[in-house]
Amino acid sequence: MRLTAQLKLQPTPEQADALLRTLVRANEACDYISQVAWETKTFRQFPIHRLTYTAVRETFGLAAQLTVRCIAKVADAYKLDTKAQRTFASHGAIAYDDRILSFALPNAHVSIWTLDGRQRIPFVCGARQRQLLAAQHGETDLALVNGAWYLFAVCEAETPELIDVEGVLGIDMGVTNIAVDNDGETHSGKAIKNIRYRHRSLRNKLQRKRTHGARRRLRKLAGQERRFATWVNHNLSKRVVAKAERTKRAIALEDLTHIRTRVRARRSQRATLHSWAFAQLRAFIAYKAALAGVPVHAVDPRNTSRTCPACGCIDKANRKTQASFLCTSCGFAGPADVIAAVTISRRAPVSAPHYPVADSSVVQGKAHQL
Repeated sequence: MRLTAQLKLQPTPEQADALLRTLVRANEACDYISQVAWETKTFRQFPIHRLTYTAVRETFGLAAQLTVRCIAKVADAYKLDTKAQRTFASHGAIAYDDRILSFALPNAHVSIWTLDGRQRIPFVCGARQRQLLAAQHGETDLALVNGAWYLFAVCEAETPELIDVEGVLGIDMGVTNIAVDNDGETHSGKAIKNIRYRHRSLRNKLQRKRTHGARRRLRKLAGQERRFATWVNHNLSKRVVAKAERTKRAIALEDLTHIRTRVRARRSQRATLHSWAFAQLRAFIAYKAALAGVPVHAVDPRNTSRTCPACGCIDKANRKTQASFLCTSCGFAGPADVIAAVTISRRAPVSAPHYPVADSSVVQGKAHQL
């Protein structure tokens, strides 16, 4: 399994200047490569390489391998579609590989190529990240985040054999309650909803003022809500996986892919729905479960909160309110989210264990944008 370890660089002012100039120059090269690719309608990596490699080396003064990585970045950008020319932010992250970046773990230093030659820069990280770096393999992204320099290194983590399970732990994910399992344990979403509401109200208030002080306050608030939600999801996923491992049960989750395009919501509820980080929670549970050897099942989410676990009746009227369930056929009643979790757990045995590979590349720390 691939995990991403986050390291914070501690360069001197001269080294930071060299890193910044390298970052800007590499993204200028990406813009040039993208322009050539767009004009010639050449979007695959190797044909772009033949067209631009020599010119990029001569014009921008980049190392051979960094030039290759810039070409790969442009080719990846056109994989989504070729309807518009891609441009790149001057401070966008760039990828390094083993030829132009190496780690010295005992001394916590990294040797990285810049326009001023190789620079030996110290870094800091946690014990977990240092452990992951022992199995570092693949590309490492250099990113400038809020004035600080970070490396995001791809590492290979060993995954154990799946444990023998004796049941299924169904997890119903929602907005009012972030997660509820079929044992009745509830993880409320009240705290995160309050944080989001407060931040949203404060942002609206500050944006209306349009003063320098308001803009400074907005910059200070940027990312706080997202970091809090990530912290909540990390802690919740740890508890879910630990419980499943302790009780020797598999985990069943709803497959909520494209849920936002399928669900109708009132205007007042749209901000809450679209800030719901269910995909992140599912990804965290999936990769932590894989590291613990716990099977994960993705099940069909249709009618999980409308199905009676006693008689099997499916009716919209079964869901009396957000919190309560009352079967119109047999009269079975209970907390709606718990009953949905029971239904999810019962659907799991007919689904093969599912480990989303794309979701398993998870940053051990702060997320970043390329």
